[in-house]
Amino acid sequence: MANNDLKNWGPLAALVGKWEGIKGDDTAPSDDRGTEKNKYREVAVYEAIGPATNHEQQLYGLRYNMMAWRIGDADPFHEELGYMMWDAKDEQVIRCVMIPRGVAIVSGGTVKADAKRFHLSAKLGSATYGISSNIFLDREFKTVGYEVDYTINSDGTFTYDQDVQIQIKGKPDLFHHKDSNTLYKI
Repeated sequence: MANNDLKNWGPLAALVGKWEGIKGDDTAPSDDRGTEKNKYREVAVYEAIGPATNHEQQLYGLRYNMMAWRIGDADPFHEELGYMMWDAKDEQVIRCVMIPRGVAIVSGGTVKADAKRFHLSAKLGSATYGISSNIFLDREFKTVGYEVDYTINSDGTFTYDQDVQIQIKGKPDLFHHKDSNTLYKI
């Protein structure tokens, strides 16, 4: 799809395509529930979809999938499937993501159509932008907050910085599971 054909996709138009990031930084809970830091590479594909019509609401968006590998590993350590949707009337970007470990997140934020930077968030218990987990994760690694910042860079790349706030059983402080990477179109 040509870029001018994506006018209804607002700030998401720049993300259409296949992308690779080769210098990701991951701070995650280790096997002993401490902290581990990993470098990773990832491949993400964003396909334009829409319109999706909900009565008077009309959404345009992206269907996406992403896989990530620790540098030097042949097997992926992370995969996600989801949608990023643009609601022009309410100026909302909505991101719905399912992670196969049993977490689903619907995040969102107010964004202008021509924005090159935007922030999305979700909170546990929210009726709109919220988080749901399986029984094990809710008991042992409860996701209570989610934030991600996207930046569409002038060189044609995009960068994200993500912070998933987790309450690890037996730990008094929230764990900030952070991921960041810059992706190049391939």
